[in-house]
Amino acid sequence: MRAFACALAISLALPPAAEAAPAPRRVASLNLCTDELLLLLAHPAQIVSVTHLARQEAETPLWQQARRYRRNDGTLLSVTALRPDLVLTMGGGARDRLRIAARLGIRTLELPFAQSLEDVERSIRTVAGALGRVGAGEQLVRRLQRLRRTAPAAAADAIWLGGGGRTVPAGGVEAQWMRLAGLAQRRMQGDRVSLEQLALRPPRVLLRSDYRRGQYSAAQRWLHHPLARATGRSRNVATDGRRWTCVGPLLIDEVERLRGVLAR
Repeated sequence: MRAFACALAISLALPPAAEAAPAPRRVASLNLCTDELLLLLAHPAQIVSVTHLARQEAETPLWQQARRYRRNDGTLLSVTALRPDLVLTMGGGARDRLRIAARLGIRTLELPFAQSLEDVERSIRTVAGALGRVGAGEQLVRRLQRLRRTAPAAAADAIWLGGGGRTVPAGGVEAQWMRLAGLAQRRMQGDRVSLEQLALRPPRVLLRSDYRRGQYSAAQRWLHHPLARATGRSRNVATDGRRWTCVGPLLIDEVERLRGVLAR
């Protein structure tokens, strides 16, 4: 049912294939995850606006590229003056926004959040097709498919660890990306890790997110506890936490890097 709903949302937002619109010339994104897809796939001249989050170094490795474009606050109102002919967004809850865009004659594309690697491929192809950049999309998809074909046969017991003991679902898309690097995410109740669990049963690999590592917060202090570091009992491997926010194609480079790190 979820897959059907996602497909329906896309089909309602885009015109039928037989009446495919010409490649858009002015594209805006209202969500960090569609910002990343837009920045990776569009011709630079097509982009008119990305969200303020895309321009922040703490949020995405594409921040320098994003600063070439005007920022918006994630609302349709903040981009209407730019006269976009395509607006990208993600995650649902935007029915009123889509209706307003339709009245203004603005074409919209609302994507679902990825629940699997197949969803990631589908989103890449959908956005690339909407942009008239099918070749750019296929390049990314081929890289992802190559990672899937060459995934290590064995996977090490691992825990993805974020601030405050946050982890990821063992059956989720994050775990699927980890598996491509040779890591098997351990199933944790409530997708949380306690210091006691790390002390009693440390994983072989502790994949530590460095998201907002310079921020002073209780979540970051938790990560600096000796048990959270599991020094000497688990192999600590840092990962760029910004790339895991949208679990999209930015993780292709990260998986390739992690394979090299883990092979040493």
